[in-house]
Amino acid sequence: QFVESGGGLVQSGGSLRLSCTASGFNLSIYAVTWFRQAPGKDREGVSCTGAFDSGTLYADSVKDRFTIVRDDAKNTVYLQMNSLKPEDTAVYSCAARLITYCSEPYNLREYLYWGQGTQVTVSS
Repeated sequence: QFVESGGGLVQSGGSLRLSCTASGFNLSIYAVTWFRQAPGKDREGVSCTGAFDSGTLYADSVKDRFTIVRDDAKNTVYLQMNSLKPEDTAVYSCAARLITYCSEPYNLREYLYWGQGTQVTVSS
């Protein structure tokens, strides 16, 4: 349902771009959120993009460093991550909910489709 790519190992200060491509459904009507989960920590919402240009949300910890972009023609959402820090190390997953706009706090039960996750590791 979702295929994620773009994770890997990068040095502190580096950049990565994650991709999340949907198959089997039209991504354009869903809000899509990138979540991450580090070992021993709860899953947290990193960034959300709403459908129909309804807006975006960012966690305070990633504001001004990460950018979420959706390309509905490609059924894909991207997460551009710049100025990466060791504390950004986590498994990143994308998910879609059948509500068009973004809102916090994130309710995981609202998300219908999930990706398998991609590992991001930032070395110091």
